[in-house]
Amino acid sequence: MATEKRGVPVARLGQLERAVMETLWDLTASPPGGGSAGAADATARQVAGRLGTSRSLAYTTVLTVLDRLERKGLVRRLREGRAHRYAPVASREAYAAELMLEALGRASNRDAALVRFVDAVSPEEAEVLRRALFGADPPDRQESGP
Repeated sequence: MATEKRGVPVARLGQLERAVMETLWDLTASPPGGGSAGAADATARQVAGRLGTSRSLAYTTVLTVLDRLERKGLVRRLREGRAHRYAPVASREAYAAELMLEALGRASNRDAALVRFVDAVSPEEAEVLRRALFGADPPDRQESGP
């Protein structure tokens, strides 16, 4: 079951669920520069078609996974005629951030975990963290999504 912090559901994903979410994020992502060419949602057929290039999956399997992701609170289903369209509840980045916060919350010593994390990031990533901590947002920072 998904837990929710700051409006972003957090749920552990299996390998197939992860592949479907990654595909849905790719299909619904806005293009760089914030234009409107990216769709806000996608059909199960679009997800299955995109996944079909790398895996052999039945359309009904993709529908089942999307249904499971909706129950976990990671995807919202929108009715369109007799069909449905699907949209991620939060961006890939917001979801990743919540997973990191959840992991940090499980640490018995948060300070040590944070230091260990900072020691493991690249100098470029450390600079992004530094700018975020001191108020200079990185220009490509994305919010949590719809």
